[in-house]
Amino acid sequence: MAKKFGTPSTNGEGADSKSHRTRTRILDAAAHVLSVKGFAGTRLTDVAEYAQLQAPAIYYYFPSREDLIEEVMYCGISDMRRHLEQKLDELPPDATAMDKIMTAVDSHLRHELELSDYTTASIRNSGQIPERLGVRQKKEEAAYGRIWQQLFADAVADGEIRADVDARITRLLVMGALNWAAEWWEPSRGSVDGVVRTAQTLVRTGLCPVRCESGSGETAFGDCAQP
Repeated sequence: MAKKFGTPSTNGEGADSKSHRTRTRILDAAAHVLSVKGFAGTRLTDVAEYAQLQAPAIYYYFPSREDLIEEVMYCGISDMRRHLEQKLDELPPDATAMDKIMTAVDSHLRHELELSDYTTASIRNSGQIPERLGVRQKKEEAAYGRIWQQLFADAVADGEIRADVDARITRLLVMGALNWAAEWWEPSRGSVDGVVRTAQTLVRTGLCPVRCESGSGETAFGDCAQP
C-alpha cells in the first residue's frame, strides 16, 4: 500500500474544499510516482493515472510538471523536519542528548521508509532535479540539518560522544547512511523496526565514550546505557 503522508500547502484554500482535496490527491500521486520512477521517469500521465484523474486536470493546479515536482520535493523535507521536531518535543524532560539522537534516527528512518512518499521522493531525487527546482528544498534541508547539528553539539557538551571522533564528520556520515536506506530497503529485507534498531545500535555504540572489556580481553567501546 502506498504511503500517503505530507503537508502540501493549501494556497489559501480550505483544507476541506473539493479543490484542496483534489490538489492533495495530485501531490500524493506525484510523490508516489517520483519516489518510484525518479525525476527523469516521472510523467504527468502516470501521476494522473495514479490519482484517477485526466492528465489535463493537473494543469489547473500546477502550471507544469516541474512545478508539481518542486512542491513534492519541498513538502518531503519540510514535513520530515516538523515530524522530528514533534518527536523531540514528546520526549520527557530528563531525556539525554543520546536519547534525542536515537529519537532522530528513529524519526528519520520511519519517515522515509514507512510514512511518507514525499520524503522518499525528496531524498532519492535530491541530486537529480535541476538546481532551480531545489531552492526551497535546500533551505528546508539546511533547517533539518541544523536540528541534527544541535543534537550532536549537545551530546559533545554532555560527554556522550567519544573524544576521538570528529562530531561534524560523524553527523554527516550518520545522516548519509540513514538517507541511503531509502535506496536499498524493501520489506523483503527486514522490517522497518529491525532497520531502526540496527541503526540505533550502530550509532550508539559508535559514538559512545564508555569502554568495556570484550570477550577476548581487549578494550572495546561498549554500549551506552539504553534509554
